[in-house]
Amino acid sequence: MNQYYRETWAEINLDHIATNVRSLKKHLPDDTTIIAVVKANAYGHGDVQVAKTALSSGASWLAVAFLDEALALRKKGIQAPILVLGATRPRDIDIASKHQITLTAYSLEWLQQAEKNHPTSPVNVHVKLDTGMGRLGIRDQQELKEAIVFIERSPSFHLNGIYTHFATADEQDTTYFEKQFECFLHLLEVVEDKTILIHCANSAASLRFPKKVFNAVRFGISMYGLAPSLEIKRVLPFPLKEAFSLHSSLVHVKKVKKGDKISYGATYTAEEDEWIGTVPIGYADGWIRRLTGSEVIVDGIRVPIVGRICMDQLMIKLPEKKSLGTKVTLIGSQGEESIAVDEVAKRLDTINYEVPCMISWRVPRIYLKSGSIAEVRNSLL
Repeated sequence: MNQYYRETWAEINLDHIATNVRSLKKHLPDDTTIIAVVKANAYGHGDVQVAKTALSSGASWLAVAFLDEALALRKKGIQAPILVLGATRPRDIDIASKHQITLTAYSLEWLQQAEKNHPTSPVNVHVKLDTGMGRLGIRDQQELKEAIVFIERSPSFHLNGIYTHFATADEQDTTYFEKQFECFLHLLEVVEDKTILIHCANSAASLRFPKKVFNAVRFGISMYGLAPSLEIKRVLPFPLKEAFSLHSSLVHVKKVKKGDKISYGATYTAEEDEWIGTVPIGYADGWIRRLTGSEVIVDGIRVPIVGRICMDQLMIKLPEKKSLGTKVTLIGSQGEESIAVDEVAKRLDTINYEVPCMISWRVPRIYLKSGSIAEVRNSLL
């Protein structure tokens, strides 16, 4: 177990992730392949820990954004199939071949360039179709036909999947979603082998449209217990269990006098004699300065952050003197009070995806399973 030596940590509830995966599996048609998306260090939760939990709970594939992320999982002992969703440099396909990593083929040109690098064994590829997202992918039947023929004739590739990505599956208005879905069906008309993995559904589509998932889905944000949008949150087919929480402790408590200033810029002035607590977390940990003025929980009560958030510390206004070491919750629950990831996202005028991702590598992750600590990961050690 990797020890840590600071009074700030994130807790990742692996039981909640397992429950979310199992709930989705029950929600989908039988034999649907679940691809657990663990890119960006599993959305800040921890790649290998989440990967192992998802695979043991019903997922059979993993997906990442870049080849580096896939290789990191291989080095940590993960042997399950891994799909790289983003662009991989053509010259790197032999690395993917050696480590049995599936790549995304997103154009005929990419296939032609990649083939010139002659991998030692055929590289598995999923062909990406652009049905309206506008990022990567083939957009018309003719290029798709040519790409499939190229793959079938090439000793460098093996086709084992085809997919697209929805831009608005998390919105109440399904007009554009339906347009993309129809485009996907149109493109699939030229695909003869329907036994390969065919997937278009992200978390939002998987939750909302279980009859439109083909034979595989990509389970991302909702695997971590977060709804893809507020619209979807209101109509979830099953409860999601949030896995991420963030905590710290009081390292200093002092009484300041009326008129005293707090933190950089002297932007906060005590309106009366006040108890001020110092908490060892700051913007270098991902608790950015825009969260100045937001609240944390101490002894089950919400209290405000006062003064500007510093790189490594912030200050809070306490209702009374508190003991050193008192737990401070920034995301999560204490007693009957709680602060959800969605609340923090709203404060930052962003989406919930960004919040756990922004909590930096220097915050230790503590992994909880069946009510006890399963593992501690400290990236600084």
